[in-house]
Order: sequence, then structure tokens, then C-alpha cells
Amino acid sequence: MTTTRRGFLKNAGVGGAAVAASSLAAPAVLAQQPIRWRFQTYAGAALGEHVTKPIIDQINAASNGELEIELFYADQLVPTGELFQALQRGTIDAVHSDDDSMASPTPVRQFGGYFPFATRHALDVPVLFRQYGLAEIWDREYEKVGVKWLSAAGQDPCNFNTKNPIRSVADLEGLRLYTFPTAGRFLSRFGVVPVNIPYEDAEVAVQTGELDGMAWSGITEDYTVGWADVTDYFCTNNISGAWIGSFFVNQQRWADLPDHLKALVLAAVESGHFYRNQWYWGGEARLRAEGDKLALTSIPQEEWQQVEDAAAEFWDEVAQEGEVEAELVNIFRAYREIINSAGYPYSRT
Repeated sequence: MTTTRRGFLKNAGVGGAAVAASSLAAPAVLAQQPIRWRFQTYAGAALGEHVTKPIIDQINAASNGELEIELFYADQLVPTGELFQALQRGTIDAVHSDDDSMASPTPVRQFGGYFPFATRHALDVPVLFRQYGLAEIWDREYEKVGVKWLSAAGQDPCNFNTKNPIRSVADLEGLRLYTFPTAGRFLSRFGVVPVNIPYEDAEVAVQTGELDGMAWSGITEDYTVGWADVTDYFCTNNISGAWIGSFFVNQQRWADLPDHLKALVLAAVESGHFYRNQWYWGGEARLRAEGDKLALTSIPQEEWQQVEDAAAEFWDEVAQEGEVEAELVNIFRAYREIINSAGYPYSRT
């Protein structure tokens, strides 16, 4: 018996410490908490089901429990106009919105949402961002204000759904419309009275007479969110061919996210862009052709041209507001020249 009592106790102490250390280390791995984000979209629940929720669901399903995102719809945590401030403070971790609606304190603000006649189709948006430099500008400007811009995409055009028919430019006079800030600023040139109310209140506001309708979407959204139930007419003329909206993350939250989860978030966002493109494009055609709730009207193109001409003047005014504004207007002009030269289907002729 060469093992002494003192040696046994010494060896037992070493072994016990090792066992204790391993016992303490294992639960630390098992108990590792997932990263949790609070995410708010500009869209109400019915619309958010298509424009935002598929992305959040994909991230939550594929992150293996490492990232859990709780989705909130329009105005549930903060009013849409305060989304940027909440994102910057970290009250909300991530946002899906256009720059205009969330009152972005950047020069790109008015180019988000519906910048008048900047686009004709949803695919114009990724082309402008990826081929004409808008992505670099958005990324640069948001870095200055402490927010991480992820990606932008197009959605539906900005048409009019109203209680009374619109068949001439004169019919816009005096209409109280729920619309985006920059779109409202432009439409006021034709007598439109822009009304700013919470998104979920717009339907009731038409029923009570506070609103005459909306200049907020295409026909797909009108049917999806219930606006086709409270308005009677849909004017096929639009003031912009595609909404420009983006995904944003609090800068520190993004920096803290592991690289593989960053890749997952970006992949899910791009997948969501693809889904929305086909959902809107197909819906716009089907509901114009087969929808039974909204009667279609149109303003003749020769008369509507005055609205397009006014947009060119609007662009000139915006370009005078600063260097970034001038840079963006020049990009939109260059792209417009390209598609006009390309002919149909890029332009009307």
C-alpha cells in the first residue's frame, strides 16, 4: 500500500476540482441565452403578414435558437414617425420602414417612400441601389447618424383609392388623402390636403368623413388591408411606380451580432424582397382585372403629363437643398434617360 492518506487527499482534491470545474462549465454553454430583438414594421398586421412577417419567421426558424426576433406592427411600440429615434436609442432593435415615414434625419429621407415619378416599376429600386450607387449613399448617410442600413427594395406603386372618382387633375382639388410626407408635399400643388394620422386609423377616418381616400399604395394593399371596403374607386394613374423601403438595425446591435447571424439576417431580407415583388406584381394585375370592390378610373395621359412635368420642377427644387440631394436627383435623372431611351417595356413607348 504505497498510497498515503495525504497523497489520496491531494489527488482527490485535484480530481474533485477538475470535476467541479467541468460541472460548472457545462451548464454555462447550455444556459447561453439567445440574442433577442424587438422589431417594428411600418405596416399594420394585415399588410405586415406579407411584407415583414415572412422575413422574421425565416430568421427565427433558421437561427437555431441563437436569435429570437419579436415582431411588432405599425405604431404598436412607438408611432411610425418616431421609429428612427427609437431605433437610434435602442428602444427598438430593428425596423422595416421607408425613410420618409420614420422621419429619418438624413438627406435621403424624402427619397424613401414615394419620391414623385422616380420609378416606374418595382425592379427599378434594386437597380438604382445596386447599379447606380444608391446603396453606398444610404449606407454612408446612416452610418453618420448611428444606424445600420441593411437593404432596400421596391413594392407597389402609389395610386389613389377614393370615395369619389378621379377622372381629371381637377378632381384632386380639395381631396383629404392619407399619404406619405413627400408625396403629400408634391400633391399639395394640385390642391390635395395631406392628412397625417396613425396607419390603423385610416380606414375609420374614411368612414367618418375625415378622409376622402388614400394615396398610399397600389390596389393589392387596398384589398389586403380593408381599404377597398370603405372606398369605391381606384385611379390607375400613379405618382410613383414603386415604394422604396428599407431594413435598419441599431448600430450597436448589429456590431454585436455574430457574422453567421448577420449573414442569415441579410439572406432572409433578400428572400423577403423576392416574395414581395411577385406578391405585389401579381396582385396588381389580378385585382385590376378581377377585383369587384373598386371601379377603375384614369386621367388621360395628355392631361396627366402636367403632373409629370410638375415632378421635374419638384426634382429641381429638391436638388437645391444640399449636396446629397443633388447627387441623388442626378442619379434619378440619369436612370430616367436610360429607361426612356431603352423604350418599351422600360418606358411607355
